Amino acid sequence: MPTQSTLGAVLRKRRDTIMAQWNQEQQREIGAARAARLSAEELARQCAQFLDLLVQACQAGSIEDISSHEWTPMREFLDSLSRERLLASFAADETATFIFSLKRPIFDALRSESGADADELAADVWTATVLLDKLGLHTVKSFQRSREEIINRQQQEMLELSTPVVKLWDGILALPMIGTLDSARTQIVMESLLQKIVETGSQIAIVDITGVPTVDTLVAQHLLKTVTALRLMGAECIISGVRPQIAQTIVHLGVDLQGVTTKANLADALALALRRSGVELRKL
Repeated sequence: MPTQSTLGAVLRKRRDTIMAQWNQEQQREIGAARAARLSAEELARQCAQFLDLLVQACQAGSIEDISSHEWTPMREFLDSLSRERLLASFAADETATFIFSLKRPIFDALRSESGADADELAADVWTATVLLDKLGLHTVKSFQRSREEIINRQQQEMLELSTPVVKLWDGILALPMIGTLDSARTQIVMESLLQKIVETGSQIAIVDITGVPTVDTLVAQHLLKTVTALRLMGAECIISGVRPQIAQTIVHLGVDLQGVTTKANLADALALALRRSGVELRKL
């Protein structure tokens, strides 16, 4: 059975040949549509860096365990590669092909080195196959992990964008809400609103639920939590956008909104907030 140095020696000795054949395999696998997003120069750089790291790792570490510290540079390279391919709109299988397309060039190089020794060739090929499969699997896992991180970040950004805190007047803030109100969004709402109250020193906050399609027990509880958090900060909360359907739903659910100021629309809520702030508006 060959050692890791055997594979490393073959890779180092026939590096240029493997590199040229691998580049051809990559160009064919990527295709014209993806080639526009990945230049030939960048692809050649990635292939060269991967081969160099593979040679170093094969000679320094165990082929059977790519989680060892000797394989750390290789894992970091594959993590970076997966993220770059993801941002370039490559799919997971297309990213893994970067590794798997190296099999044929390595097999050809091993066959040339082994000569007529079929047992040696079979052992070498098996060793290379297992190693490339492990590296390919790591690439897929890294790709999926990067995609999940991007999706989670985008969801967080969308939540923040969907809950903008607007300054309507000195000491008066408004938070227009659109869409379903769940636990995660409620947390974002409270954090954004409380932070803005601290920054502006506002005393009144208007939470407008005109864009909230339905109000159930859970939504009502989330609203009450927001009101309670604002009161703890010394601010008053006015809920606007309470349509007749929502009012009936709240009554049927038996939700206690006693002590919470509500208005039918944002205009009425703003007028009330201005009066409580000591501001009087008159028509000219």
